Amino acid sequence: MNRTNHTMHIREGVVLGADKPVLFSGPCAVESYDICIEIGSKVKSWADQYGFSYVFKASFDKANRTSSGSFRSIGMDKSLEVLERVGKTLNVPLVTDIHESYQAAEVAEVVDVLQIPAFLCRQTDLLLAAGQTGKAVKIKRGQFMAPEDMQYAVTKVRSTGNENVCLTERGFSLGYHNLVVDMRGLPIMRQFAPVVFDITHSVQQPGGQGGSSGGQREFAPILARAAAATGIDGFFIETHPEPAKALSDGPNLIPLHRMGDFLNMLKEAWLLGRKFQDFAVE
Repeated sequence: MNRTNHTMHIREGVVLGADKPVLFSGPCAVESYDICIEIGSKVKSWADQYGFSYVFKASFDKANRTSSGSFRSIGMDKSLEVLERVGKTLNVPLVTDIHESYQAAEVAEVVDVLQIPAFLCRQTDLLLAAGQTGKAVKIKRGQFMAPEDMQYAVTKVRSTGNENVCLTERGFSLGYHNLVVDMRGLPIMRQFAPVVFDITHSVQQPGGQGGSSGGQREFAPILARAAAATGIDGFFIETHPEPAKALSDGPNLIPLHRMGDFLNMLKEAWLLGRKFQDFAVE
C-alpha cells in the first residue's frame, strides 16, 4: 500500500512523520503540578534515552467521563497554568484535548498540539476552529469510523490552510464495553496523514466498571508492539505513579516505574517495523 510522506510540525526539531518517533505521554488529566512534573520529568528522561521526541500530554478537562460524578478538572485556568509551567520547566511541547470550538483559541495560546477526542472527530466547527489556530491538530479516530473515512476530518482541518494534522488510532467498538484494534487501519490512515497509536485507550473497556471505564493494561505491550511493527509515526501513552489512585482512566495506565522498559521495547519494535515498512505483496 502506497503511503504519501505527510509530516506534522509540532515545534522546531519535533516533527511527526520524520525519522524519529514522537511520544505523546503524561497523566490522563491534570491532577496537580506535582504529579505532572514528576511524570513529565521521568518520561522525558526515558524518551531522550531511547530516542523519542517527547510531547507532554494531560487533559485540562475530561468532558466525556461516563458519570457526572467522576472527576473532570481542577478548572480550565488552573489546568492551563499547570501545563504552561510544565512545558517551560521541561522545555517540551504540550498537547491537550479541546471539546468546544470556543476553547480552541485560548488553549492554543498555551499548547502546541490540539487534540480532538474520538467522539468529536466529525464535528466540523470544532475541527475548523482547531485548524484556524495554526497549531498542530491531532484527531482521534472515532470508535465508529472506518479508517478511510478519516480523510474527511483531515480535509476539514487542511481547508483552513493548516497542514499540520495527524490521525490517532484507539480501537473500534465491538459490542458493549469492548474495543478491538484492526491493524489494517494504520496503513490505511497513513495515506492521508501521519498516524499515532493510542496504546492507553486501545485497551480501555468503555463504561466497563458501571459508572466508569475499565481496562486491560496487560494487553498494552502486545498491541503496542504490533502497531509499532507497522511503521507508524508516534505513540500515545498515559502513565501515572499510582494508577489505582489516578483520578481518570486508572485501569488503562502504564505504571510510571515501568515506562522506561516499555519505551525501550517500543523503540526496538518501531525500528524493526520501519526496516520493513516498504515491503509489500501486490
